[in-house]
Amino acid sequence: MDPLSIGSSVLSLHQRENSEQHKDDAFREIIASCRSLSKYETNLKSALPQILSAIVAASFHIVIGISLAYSAILIPQLEQPDSDIPITKGQSSWIASIIVIMVPIGSLVAGVMMEFLGRLNTIKLAAIPCVAGWVAIALANNFTWIMVGRVLTGFACALGTSPAIVYITEVARPDMRGSLISSGPTLASLGMVIAYAKGAFMNWRLVSWICIIYTITPVLLIQLFVPESPVWLVSKGRIEDAARSLRFLYKKYPQPEHTDQPLSEMHLNALLKERETKLAEARRNVNRHGVQQSKLRGFLKPTGYKPMVILFWFFLIQQFSGIYITLFFAVTFIQDVGTEVNAFTASIFVGLTRFTMSLLNAWLLKRFPRRQLVMVSTTGMAICMFVSGLFTLWIKEGTTTLTWIPVVGLLLYVCASMIGLLTIPWTMTAELFPTEIRGIAHSISYSMANLLMFFAVQSYRTITDLLGGAYAVQWMFAVVSVIGFFFALFFLPETHGKSLAEIEAFFAGKSQPQRVPTEPAAKPSVTEHLIRSPSREAKLKEVELMLKNKNGA
Repeated sequence: MDPLSIGSSVLSLHQRENSEQHKDDAFREIIASCRSLSKYETNLKSALPQILSAIVAASFHIVIGISLAYSAILIPQLEQPDSDIPITKGQSSWIASIIVIMVPIGSLVAGVMMEFLGRLNTIKLAAIPCVAGWVAIALANNFTWIMVGRVLTGFACALGTSPAIVYITEVARPDMRGSLISSGPTLASLGMVIAYAKGAFMNWRLVSWICIIYTITPVLLIQLFVPESPVWLVSKGRIEDAARSLRFLYKKYPQPEHTDQPLSEMHLNALLKERETKLAEARRNVNRHGVQQSKLRGFLKPTGYKPMVILFWFFLIQQFSGIYITLFFAVTFIQDVGTEVNAFTASIFVGLTRFTMSLLNAWLLKRFPRRQLVMVSTTGMAICMFVSGLFTLWIKEGTTTLTWIPVVGLLLYVCASMIGLLTIPWTMTAELFPTEIRGIAHSISYSMANLLMFFAVQSYRTITDLLGGAYAVQWMFAVVSVIGFFFALFFLPETHGKSLAEIEAFFAGKSQPQRVPTEPAAKPSVTEHLIRSPSREAKLKEVELMLKNKNGA
């Protein structure tokens, strides 16, 4: 064998040995990363800044809950014989539903505003029409001014809701994302309790004045305590602001053992790389006239239109299962079943039930798969509405004196709805869409949901007359709930414990999230990958087994 061949063989041998050594180093780096990250992934203290930011950003939901439930206390007072503003049944339906029809308009505006002004600035601006709306209602001397107030508060609801959900999605770590997103509905449920309680003891005008305080307080808290979304800041090239935001969000996290680089800087580098990838893709999507096509194409891809179709049917089932009809017409609904229980008092218990279950729902979303929760939820709702409708019919026929059963059935129905069908569709509006269209897609899906809600709420009294009474409406709710069970069983995708990249890969028909080819990864790049992955324990066991097998060989 000539010296050149021998030299080549030796060089090849050294290269293989170095390659194997590099692989071992990479494996050990992964193990070290997993062990380091596992110390704070389940540590609640490390996530306190994220939790604080999410809850404060979602605090505007309190006034949203009050706005939604306000019709339940307003309509019965206006329908009283001594009311200074008498209304008809048709007008009462408009008072309840007009706030919903305004939400799609506000939501679309919010989608544009949050992209240009930021997530938190959009929430702050939502306080302006909201305060104006409450003033209009409080000073109203006819039906028209009440409608003006409801229009303004409905518009404000959309401006304050969409940015908060998107903000939470962008700052929360994957294992807490669902629970923190659910803080919005939880706070909205608290607002409903406040509305029902005040309506039982106060005049509707006084309640309107008090609501101004609930509107201004979240804006002050956001201004004082919450940093803007680092994802949005990076997208606008505000790198220093993004770094400050990340330092706040990750200031409680311990330093990873395998590197001197702070965790906030690792995330910032990851966001910058993602931004560069998105900008490169955007440049490729510019047509010959210089028009940006990435947003439109995003909706034409499976990752855009598939989630939208799923959410349409999901929200259609949600709305016609009666969840929001019993919210907007809580007092009227209880009166219609013929119970002897005071309707205003019962509505307070309905609100308390929603709020209590919202707190439990945050834990359920963190622990259990979404599809299972929806199936359990719809099953409970169907049973409760069937039994409640049966007793409502017997009360109408005078064959039972157990007039409290429909009220208990309604409370249990609310419990069941809060397990899954009420909250999970809203959670998925932010989870299912890819980053490049998430803001606008969330607003569109949110608008679509509220259009469906408008038709459901607006048609409640018409459906009651067509079906022959409250008992038949409750049975309709039961049937729709059963349909919801099979929809979750066969069509609803599972997002629990999955990163946003994995969810996007699912709709794209890929087994793994698509990765942009890069140079050989440095150690922080491995960490970035691990931070984004929800299945580190499995990776740890797999890598340790690989090293063990290699050493054994």
